[in-house]
Amino acid sequence: MQELPHLRLLPGRHKRVAQGFPWVFSNELVMDAAAKALEPGALVRLDNASGEAEGLAFFNKHTLIAARLISRAVKLQVDQGFFAERLGRALEIRQRFYDRPFYRLVHAEADGFPGTVVDRYGDILVVQINTAGMERYKEPFLAALTEVTGASTIVLRDDGGARQQEGLEPGERVVQGSLPELVEVEENGATYFADLGGGQKTGWFYDQRDNRAWIRTFAKGARVLEGYCYSGGFAIQAALAGAAEVMAVDRSEPALALARRACEANGVADRVKLQKAEVFTDFARRHAERYDLVIVDPPAFIKTRRELAQGLKGYRKLARLAAQVTAPGGVLFMASCSYHADPESFVQAVAGGLHDAGRQGRILKASGAAPDHPVHPQLPETSYLKALTLVVD
Repeated sequence: MQELPHLRLLPGRHKRVAQGFPWVFSNELVMDAAAKALEPGALVRLDNASGEAEGLAFFNKHTLIAARLISRAVKLQVDQGFFAERLGRALEIRQRFYDRPFYRLVHAEADGFPGTVVDRYGDILVVQINTAGMERYKEPFLAALTEVTGASTIVLRDDGGARQQEGLEPGERVVQGSLPELVEVEENGATYFADLGGGQKTGWFYDQRDNRAWIRTFAKGARVLEGYCYSGGFAIQAALAGAAEVMAVDRSEPALALARRACEANGVADRVKLQKAEVFTDFARRHAERYDLVIVDPPAFIKTRRELAQGLKGYRKLARLAAQVTAPGGVLFMASCSYHADPESFVQAVAGGLHDAGRQGRILKASGAAPDHPVHPQLPETSYLKALTLVVD
């Protein structure tokens, strides 16, 4: 058993940790010379002010979230076996509700891997490591991934902004196997295509899986307009459900190329029209048109807390533009993946947009991410995805 350095909490600052909160902020710790001498990502034993152990944590003196709990037990070895056991539990949960290996396998703290996500595409894994601690233990973690899943290919997409906050270098590389130019993704009876090396995030957005299935309910015989269609997720589901026509808009030509290929693979190319345009401009141009189903799933408008007010104004404006083109009695689906926008603020932004459009609406469903994106019970704010389905009068 390795001897670990001790990191101590200030008096009275142990209560949240004792109740299961997985983060410790820098102003809650004794930042003495010994603590400041530790390398970023060092594994430490976290003690309360009385010297009693609270658990094992990864420590980074440079970040606001200075310690991230990885285990409440302190007498264990953090190695390949440790990661394999935890990965096995994450895998078993996913296999309960997905019969094909296409899902998010690891969702950060909720699955016990601080700041780390793993998306699975058959025997290919795409990994994002955003904390110094997991970066230091990357080799046993990747070995455990291969052991548990039998993956032939592992891709590191270390290009997120969170890495910079942890003092980590960005990068993208295949660390095991070989990566094809495009990968087929199976979801809700449809086939999609993902660029795992160059696409957004990890190449596909599994978090909207259940919402894409839900929105099929309203698609039969409908005129459908989708903004921010990316590689065709909602548009193709609507077409497969019997939509009369689908107009899908995105400003990214590479994303539209993937959508075009998916339309052909699913036999719906005759009913899905793809338009390269900026969504705000395109929806404003369509102000006199009416659609039975309007879908808007934009990228995050709010990247930092400072951007909250401006970002909420953006959601309100988008809701106004989307409501204007929704037919009376039609359905509007609007989502936000902005971590800093809480559900109530998002609802108010959408309600304000409907008011600005001179429309009223009823929320049929408020939803979030699919169950392969679990939420840590002490971090409810990490339930980042918010989606509203409304009937617009």
